[in-house]
Amino acid sequence: MKRANKKLFNSVINYFVTLLLLSAAVSYLSYYMSSNPYYYDLNAYTCETDEFRRMDFGENGLESIFTYAQNNNFDPYMVMAVVMLNNSFENDDITKQELLLCDYNASLKHISRFKEKELKILANAYRILLDDLVYFPIPGGNSERSRSFYYDDSWGGERTYGGERTHEGTDIMDGENERGFFPIISISSGVVENIGWLEQGGWRVGIRTGSGAYIYYAHLHSYAPKIFKGYEVRAGELLGFMGDTGYSKTEGATGNFDVHLHLGIYFQTAHYEELSVNPYYILKYLENKKLKYSY
Repeated sequence: MKRANKKLFNSVINYFVTLLLLSAAVSYLSYYMSSNPYYYDLNAYTCETDEFRRMDFGENGLESIFTYAQNNNFDPYMVMAVVMLNNSFENDDITKQELLLCDYNASLKHISRFKEKELKILANAYRILLDDLVYFPIPGGNSERSRSFYYDDSWGGERTYGGERTHEGTDIMDGENERGFFPIISISSGVVENIGWLEQGGWRVGIRTGSGAYIYYAHLHSYAPKIFKGYEVRAGELLGFMGDTGYSKTEGATGNFDVHLHLGIYFQTAHYEELSVNPYYILKYLENKKLKYSY
């Protein structure tokens, strides 16, 4: 009888211990999912989502991530993946981001425990898009006129020429609307993959970087003399001059919109040969890395 009572007692104790452990696990899981909503959504195709493609690093986010990674000898793209996941792919508050960076090691260890492969795929997507970028596409000049450009976050905006579509880049506008004034340089090294007239893009250049990103420069007024298909361009090399060509089947057509550079950034994914991402916050980062010209 005593043996039976002891067995029953042990069974009851084990039952309650199991309940407590399950309750603790559920509580932790609920907390982690509520504080890290994208952690459990992370998969091999996260880089194809609109959230990733917005590239919303915040005004100072990329600079902060690269500096942090360099100072601590970390892989910047793994840092980027962890920080963006922890912040639901939005970084509009640098103070919040700094706090997230402090938790990098713990977050990396935790995410890698369950989704190491998916995290590496996400980090590699950032590497493809950013690893070769060096300069802002408009060099820094020595005149007031050389600073008369502006741009905003227009990625995803509506466009109607050629049918309804969304804007797949960032437009850097000439405040004086003067075609041929602003030199356009390559933001990366790479190979000229496409050059010539496009109905929508006018005179354009498409460059494939060493890591695999495709950088698209559209609406040029003219080309630099030695730029041709297959040419191996260096970061900072002159591609041509800002213009207003395009929106016409007639080669050389101008005047259908204000003078500007349309910059697009694309990469290949599992389901898309060319998928655009938002260049706006990338340009904000590169704006502090201008090549110096005299104009």
